[in-house]
Amino acid sequence: MKTIITALSLFAALVAFSANADVKLQDNSKILGKWRVNAESLGLDREKKALNISWEFQNNGTLITTGEDTLGRTSEMVIPIKYSVENGVIRKQSSPGREKYEDCTVIELSGSDMVLKCKGIYTFMTRK
Repeated sequence: MKTIITALSLFAALVAFSANADVKLQDNSKILGKWRVNAESLGLDREKKALNISWEFQNNGTLITTGEDTLGRTSEMVIPIKYSVENGVIRKQSSPGREKYEDCTVIELSGSDMVLKCKGIYTFMTRK
């Protein structure tokens, strides 16, 4: 009986671990195109902050971020930054014009939905 309980516990842990396994990208082919950033959160199951931003992963290694500029004179702000796919993760510039990069792990990529984890922030996206 003890052996069965131990085996079931190990199986449950394995299933839980595999459900949260990261997606390893081979190249940028699965992320190319426009994505709507729906929300950000500090955790997968924590409160989400709604956003109205779009990201466009271009084939030339440019990520175009477009968002509403609430504090500026324009209604829209467009920011191009560099990105690449290395060792299964997205490596993108932290800020435009600087050669400082951050890694973004693809947590989930299914159908038209993608979840990224960049510097402890989870980003929830839908393909446009």
